[in-house]
Amino acid sequence: MFYATIPDRCPYLGDRDMVSMFADPHQPMDAATYGRLIRLGFRRSGEHVYRHQCRNCTACVPMRVNTNDFAADRKQRRVHRINKDLSVQVRDAVYDPRHFKLYEAYVNHRHQGGGMDNPSSESYWAFIHSTWCKTLLVEFSLGDQLLCVAVIDELPGALSAVYTFFDPEAERRSLGTYAILWQIAYAKKQQRPHLYLGYWNQETHKMAYKADFMPAHGLYDGIWKPLRDGRKL
Repeated sequence: MFYATIPDRCPYLGDRDMVSMFADPHQPMDAATYGRLIRLGFRRSGEHVYRHQCRNCTACVPMRVNTNDFAADRKQRRVHRINKDLSVQVRDAVYDPRHFKLYEAYVNHRHQGGGMDNPSSESYWAFIHSTWCKTLLVEFSLGDQLLCVAVIDELPGALSAVYTFFDPEAERRSLGTYAILWQIAYAKKQQRPHLYLGYWNQETHKMAYKADFMPAHGLYDGIWKPLRDGRKL
């Protein structure tokens, strides 16, 4: 069973309303079920599984990268070179106060006044963690300095990028891009053909950057089709 939220102002396109459809939180959920739902455009936020179901707006397009076909462009290869001095550690999803401190600095810098700022440790953990899904926390560090954490869900045949946060003072490294490049390579190594990147929306810079990771597909009218600058092919 699914429920719809009351229309509220869209955080991406402020002149429109957003409506989300939620899976019944009282019904059992597991990675296999979520794996089927993500192919229908659903996403996870904490324990909740949702999909945008906005009236008269289809700007947010569920997106996934084809990991076997992906080839980094010149700009992405440069990002990779800049960050070759970082060490990477993959950890199970266990609360770490260092992660929260980094998350707090990131959202207060990037999302000031947007509803995510001034988080508590409880709200942070409730956002990234679930009891029914295998989640990994990937640390990117320079020596002892933690610079970035990528939150990833492991699903049948795919990985799902839940969220990435990084040190605001390290912007020149393009750590958000680097984290996605790492996830694509990690998924390919694990023989997972898809990396889900959530929603792509060419009308807002907060989401338009995802189209840099090609080849990718978007979910249009229930069918996964090649994504090319917003055009349905």
